[in-house]
Amino acid sequence: MFKKLLLVCVGNICRSPTAEILMRNALRDREGVEVSSAGLQALVGKPVDPMAATLLREHGLDPDAHRARQATPEVLAAADLILVMEQAHVSRIIRDAPQVSGKTFLLGRWDSLEVPDPYRQQRIAFEHVYSLIEKSVDRWSKYIK
Repeated sequence: MFKKLLLVCVGNICRSPTAEILMRNALRDREGVEVSSAGLQALVGKPVDPMAATLLREHGLDPDAHRARQATPEVLAAADLILVMEQAHVSRIIRDAPQVSGKTFLLGRWDSLEVPDPYRQQRIAFEHVYSLIEKSVDRWSKYIK
């Protein structure tokens, strides 16, 4: 049973906050489940990237409360499940915090996919990433009780 979910990317302003907000929405009826996000090289204190925020708002979701934070060993250890965007993120987390290796997985695990970084790209890249995250969140939400 997962009570604390952590979504991780690099800067914690595009992919992981989008995944956090979508996952929180998908699990809104499940009591006691906390969803948060962090970055491996977080732009600490920054809000969601403007394009990612626009897409979230267009889907009726509010990104305004998010502020980027660092994925410290303590933040990683506190999570029951850590979902990352790329295999390189899994490798880095396991290298830096080996104690969390058994609970760290790709967000796109069920479809064997990585979620590319749309940072500083055009809207179409953000739309593609949004759809990948949305699909992956839907798949994971079926397993989170």
